[in-house]
Amino acid sequence: MSLEKDIMSDIKSAMKAKDKVALDALRAVKSAILLSKTDGKTEELTEADEIAIIQKQVKMRKDAAQQFQEQGRDEMAEKELKQAEVIERFLPKQLSADELKTEIVAIIQETGVTEKKEMGKVIGLANQRLAGKADGKAIADEVKKQLNS
Repeated sequence: MSLEKDIMSDIKSAMKAKDKVALDALRAVKSAILLSKTDGKTEELTEADEIAIIQKQVKMRKDAAQQFQEQGRDEMAEKELKQAEVIERFLPKQLSADELKTEIVAIIQETGVTEKKEMGKVIGLANQRLAGKADGKAIADEVKKQLNS
């Protein structure tokens, strides 16, 4: 997989540059990919699997940063956010708020959903189509917003 090669290359670069934050983040991603490969389900990961792993790693770091900030540990929060930035480089270009709104409106029109109780259909399709390009929470929030108006 090209993603693994990219990560290994970046790990080497981070080692040479003595960039501990990047090195820790990249090693965590590499570890998560290896764990997914060895969990017995599949030996080869699809691009969607890799994106899901990377998104999960970014989310974990952002959640940890938020918890550290709530506890007044700003130096730890900053470290987690820097690691999230390093990992985000491997994600596809993220959609802007306007682009996300356009995509969600198109999916709502395509599915014909008009009521909030059916928003699961829209969210499921949107998560499938926009995997890696938008955060799941942002997708869900936009769907709720569009179905309320």
